[in-house]
Amino acid sequence: MTTVLTPASPLTAGDRCDRCGAQAYLRVVLLSGGELLFCAHHGRKFEPELKKIAAEIQDETARLTSASASASDER
Repeated sequence: MTTVLTPASPLTAGDRCDRCGAQAYLRVVLLSGGELLFCAHHGRKFEPELKKIAAEIQDETARLTSASASASDER
């Protein structure tokens, strides 16, 4: 498995979790082809299983921490 550190196409607010419909912060490219999108919660929940079937995992969950830190800096 390869974790993509600098994604060529960042996830946007339009990318939605395949499980619950929340904003996606993880893109999982499958070994068999295709991809799955997950919110941070479901990405963590399914991580062990995803690592077994993933060719690549694009993890942008760090944006959640940096976004909340930026918001608190603006106060």
